[in-house]
Amino acid sequence: MKPRILILPGRFSSGPDHWQTRWELEHPSFRRVSQRDWQTPDRAEWVATLQSAITESTAPAMLVAHSLACSLVAHWAGAHRGPVSGALLVAPSDVDAVDFPAGTTGFAPMPLLRLPFPSIAVTSTDDPYNSVARAAHYASAWGSRLEIVGPLGHINSGSGLGSWPQGFAFLQHLMTGAGA
Repeated sequence: MKPRILILPGRFSSGPDHWQTRWELEHPSFRRVSQRDWQTPDRAEWVATLQSAITESTAPAMLVAHSLACSLVAHWAGAHRGPVSGALLVAPSDVDAVDFPAGTTGFAPMPLLRLPFPSIAVTSTDDPYNSVARAAHYASAWGSRLEIVGPLGHINSGSGLGSWPQGFAFLQHLMTGAGA
């Protein structure tokens, strides 16, 4: 059964120039999981919204998370099970950092349990919200394959990636079972 692709933006959602938004436009079957409050995310509410999206179908879901949504996936996996076939975890923010931006509730500490599905964690060498060392620590704990993509900032709209073909290739690897 072909997986459903669920797009999970981080805080403030993903604007029109973000690769997640471009993927949705290029692939109409991809579905963004919309949160009620993008400005001041609450972990419990975000996890419940993700749980609802995952369990609305028996078809497996492939999760495509960016930034704070990587923590969302880890929190969801620590409390729930559902038809998830894998996760692409891009630019996980260090929610435990003392300088993590205020305005979120309940995302720290970062869950460090092995994810029950294949995953690829992607980080850049100059992400202002996480170091390569911390991203590697998360990837190791989650059982994720780590991909370091060079100096791409937070791998977002500001990175000027367009449709980010490299990221889409990571997603395709997960979808063919090569991401584990």
